[in-house]
Amino acid sequence: MNTATAERIDSQRPRILRLYNLYRVILGFGLTLLTSSDLRQGILAPSDPEVYAQACWIYLFINVLIALSLHKGRRDVHLFVLAVLDITLLGVIFYAAGGIGSGFGNLLIIPVAVGNVMLHGRIGLVLPALSSLVLIYLTFFLSLTHPFIGQNYLQAGVLGAIYFAVALFVQRVSRRLYLSEILAKEQAANLASLEQLNQLIIQRMRTGIMVVSADNRILTSNEACSQMLNRDVPAGELLDRIAPELDQRLRQWQRNPSVRATSFHSFSGSAELMANFKPLGVQAQDNILVFLDDNTQVAQQAQQLKLASLGRLTASIAHEIRNPLGAISHAAQLLNESEQLSRQDIRLTEIIQQHSQRMNRVIETVLELSRRRPSEPQLVDLALWVSNFLADFRASHPATDNIDCEIEKEGILTRIDPNQMTQVLNNLCNNALRYSGEPGSARSIELKLFIRPDTELPILEVIDHGPGVAEEHLGHIFEPFYTTEATGTGLGLYISRELCESNQARLECDRVQPHGCCMRITFAHPKRLV
Repeated sequence: MNTATAERIDSQRPRILRLYNLYRVILGFGLTLLTSSDLRQGILAPSDPEVYAQACWIYLFINVLIALSLHKGRRDVHLFVLAVLDITLLGVIFYAAGGIGSGFGNLLIIPVAVGNVMLHGRIGLVLPALSSLVLIYLTFFLSLTHPFIGQNYLQAGVLGAIYFAVALFVQRVSRRLYLSEILAKEQAANLASLEQLNQLIIQRMRTGIMVVSADNRILTSNEACSQMLNRDVPAGELLDRIAPELDQRLRQWQRNPSVRATSFHSFSGSAELMANFKPLGVQAQDNILVFLDDNTQVAQQAQQLKLASLGRLTASIAHEIRNPLGAISHAAQLLNESEQLSRQDIRLTEIIQQHSQRMNRVIETVLELSRRRPSEPQLVDLALWVSNFLADFRASHPATDNIDCEIEKEGILTRIDPNQMTQVLNNLCNNALRYSGEPGSARSIELKLFIRPDTELPILEVIDHGPGVAEEHLGHIFEPFYTTEATGTGLGLYISRELCESNQARLECDRVQPHGCCMRITFAHPKRLV
């Protein structure tokens, strides 16, 4: 028997021993009842009633004493002594009851069987050998002391063989049962380990996973789901209380599963989320598995593809446009140097040169955008980054330009490409100064860096004190080539938003009362990015 089986048997010893002690006590009471001549009349004719009565009372007393004192499994030697004691006492009772004819030899089968369950290896085979010797010796001894009681030696020999058969059978069966139980325990442990591993994988997945019941009540969810919805997702809560937008798309899917759900934002300034639904059964009342995916990565890749396509387009047409544009500008410059031109013609040449320069700036801006390298996000302390930016920005602007900065606290972290976001902030600050007043005048703008309490996302606001953005222009200011100025290219805010999206940030515009404009950058949570 291997070590694992032995250990398993050791763990079962107390329970087996308790049952065995209970059996021995009940057997002792039954044998003691037969000490009364009235009760055993017609059932048992002992060869020595006095010895029988004494042996039965001793057997009952010892069994009760052992049952009260022996509660836990002991070592092999203790169990072996207990089995030998039981065989010896039952042997004495077998002798006093009249030998093989009394049928008490069958009582030795139980201690032999139980002993081979609890004892390991060959030591268990000592018990049937001892029982057989006791049985044969007492049968022979009874034939000498009580010759009038016939003894069947063949029956005694067969009973001894039964002892060995029972011992071997019990050892084999118990070993197989214990091995089967050990295998079942190992498989259960493996399944539990796999389940724990699956739970860990699900919790660490970037895809948000949620199980919703048929009545749209949340059953379970993983960490990514809580991060995307930016709140705890307790089990048992209704989905419309946690994420109304998600609940709306789930109900649309339940009405028509063939229609793909549209993307949504769980809160203002959050990442764009896409929900997919899968039933966990074929019945309508079955649970629903919800997958939440952050479209930020997809949008960022699409943004890079868009910039690459724009680069190929502008590279192919820039040469064809700039050459004739340069010729037109040069011709207008030569024409303007002629002394025979009237004042009206000179004005026309100036208009040609002015618009040629504007077209050239547009081409330069688009080429710069197309040549832009992919973003390389890194973990940045926004408070330190804004402070360094302000130091450089103030040094390059006149003292009449005032920039107030309010930083909520140090250690506001996010993942961005600092070079690209510096270009964005520089563009926003220059726009804010331009709309706050004429160059050389006392112009003032504000920068605010803080963490939004309900979403825990870093936010940077650039606020000017100019006239603000008209309502009809508010929805178009981020479109390319859209401008309200005669000299503008309409690409500054468009490029800024593109760069923000490449860094998984969002650029929005809000009107400030009573006047002014607020450009708000909502950065991504650092734990949601790698």
